[in-house]
Amino acid sequence: MGKTGSKRARSAGPVRAAALLLALLTNTGLTAQAAVIGRMTPPEPLTEARIAALPAPQQGPWQAYLARSRALAALDKTALAAERAALAGPAPADPPEDHSGGAGMPLDRPAAWYGTPEARHVADVIVSFQTAAGGWGKNVDRRGPLRQPGQHWVASGKSFVGTIDNNATTTELRFLARVQAQTPGPAGQAYRDAFLKGARYLFDAQYPNGGYPQVYPLEGGYHDAVTFNDDALIDVVEVLEDIARRDRDYAFVPAPVAGAARAALDKAVQLILATQVVRDGVRTAWGQQVDVLTLTPAGARNFEPVSLVSQESAALLLYLMAQPAPSPEAAAAVHAGAAWLKAAALRDIAWSAATPDAGRQRVARPGAGPLWARYYDIASMRPVFGDRDRSIHDDVNELSLERRNGYAWYGTRPAQALAAYATWAPRHPPAAAVPH
Repeated sequence: MGKTGSKRARSAGPVRAAALLLALLTNTGLTAQAAVIGRMTPPEPLTEARIAALPAPQQGPWQAYLARSRALAALDKTALAAERAALAGPAPADPPEDHSGGAGMPLDRPAAWYGTPEARHVADVIVSFQTAAGGWGKNVDRRGPLRQPGQHWVASGKSFVGTIDNNATTTELRFLARVQAQTPGPAGQAYRDAFLKGARYLFDAQYPNGGYPQVYPLEGGYHDAVTFNDDALIDVVEVLEDIARRDRDYAFVPAPVAGAARAALDKAVQLILATQVVRDGVRTAWGQQVDVLTLTPAGARNFEPVSLVSQESAALLLYLMAQPAPSPEAAAAVHAGAAWLKAAALRDIAWSAATPDAGRQRVARPGAGPLWARYYDIASMRPVFGDRDRSIHDDVNELSLERRNGYAWYGTRPAQALAAYATWAPRHPPAAAVPH
């Protein structure tokens, strides 16, 4: 799993893929008898011991990566400690946490708005909260006050700092690009400098295999996994595309930085293709996150088991289909991924609204659908669900009330990918299978 397989497997057409998958999947998502089918295994972080187990020629880049991560973590800590040592009184309170989405950095306003005092203030706040390593934390409203010396960069005392989770860092970069474009000359130089520092942060954060951790400098635990969850990696590659093109808001980017972005982008796309899970010789979908070294699906939080994931797989397919000239490997990935989404669709069920006593529940509803579970077991290809106690279930209705109400166990995003595929596929017919 997690590898692209043999040349013959890579070229398997969508008809063969669908036939194999349909043999593994049911189309209802209903189980005859609910059961706890396993326990969530916490993922492994990136460590010296794991690197030492790699073949000798592969160890050097990973050792260098780990050393750089630790050096930048020390830089963040030293910078904050120095600020606090210079204070006459206690450190300012941590900024409050904000979950409104976008954190006060709208990216859909007319171009002229980004030259207004309101937008300039947001950009000034962004610059003030940039870490010494070059990234940004998440869930802080950038419309608030400037960061004060000694104030933490992240909300509510979170232990980690720079992250690509919840659109952090990528949104700050996009906003700075828009503001600097409307602020020519010396007045916009601080925004351009912060942007280029943030771009270097993305280059530093990229693993030797092209993936990205959720948190950088590395935090450990599931944060070290290559993260597709909530489109984290897709957000990064789309920013890298803009930097590499050097047009419009990004025309100020120096050519060497654009070249570095292109190289990082190419590695990230190869990582996407390498992590599509192969089941019985056929490509399927992707994990929500993958182990940093083995590139096989990994778990995350206690209720997020090792599995295939429908929503982020749909996003990856949409990204690959948006490429103007997809490689044969990318086209094969799309055909196979679309076949998996079609086979994984659930019908005749609905995910009900929450009620005070029963909460949200999966219910039978003839004619309903298609609907997709968030997670699918890799071995059986059936929907699976996790709870806070790390138990893995085959029936969402058996989860605790808190988890049933507090997580998106079903969704319809794959329908968008399949609609796009219906237009894309005739322009990119599948390659013929390679004979034995």
